[in-house]
Amino acid sequence: MSPRTDASGTPNIRDVDLKLEVVVIPVSDVDRAKEFYGRLGWRLDKTPPGVVQFTPQGSDCSVQFGPNLMSAAPGSAKAYLVVSDVEVARKALVAAGVEASEVFHIGPEGPVNGVDPERRSYFSRTTFSDPDGNNWLVQEVTTRLPGRIEAAATSFTSVSDLAGALRRAAAAHGEHEKRTGQEDPNWPDWYAEYMVSEQSGAELPQ
Repeated sequence: MSPRTDASGTPNIRDVDLKLEVVVIPVSDVDRAKEFYGRLGWRLDKTPPGVVQFTPQGSDCSVQFGPNLMSAAPGSAKAYLVVSDVEVARKALVAAGVEASEVFHIGPEGPVNGVDPERRSYFSRTTFSDPDGNNWLVQEVTTRLPGRIEAAATSFTSVSDLAGALRRAAAAHGEHEKRTGQEDPNWPDWYAEYMVSEQSGAELPQ
């Protein structure tokens, strides 16, 4: 759909979709970086000569590096990755030969070892770096902050994310049936409402 325009025919920037496509990171050894990001299981994309591009599984945004793509010092980048289970993600990173930090969460006075006791979104994290020192912070997010995602645009970009959302919906629905004291024959509708509300940050059904 074309963006709306004013009387002079000028489009409104708020109506123009701007999707983040690529983040460029500085590396000193392209082959070494290519081996590292390939070890993470990220997809190696076809690109023009001199550009290496990887896309993390489940991500719409890719990472690029190459010998002449940027002037920033190698290792100076910092970026965030989002996962539905930070403990599972850390185990997978370690199994791939990546030195990931112990899982920690953000407390009132700073980082604290272990996952957030209430398993709140955005609180539980782990970190790792590529061979140049570019830092990746991995944070657990299951419920978005209100307004972060439009309810009509919610989506699941991987089998594991969808499976995790279904498990959380099933657990919540079990509590729902305990409260009502009866089986819910419309559980598919309840699951759907719960999963969309969780992802968009809306109030969860009870």
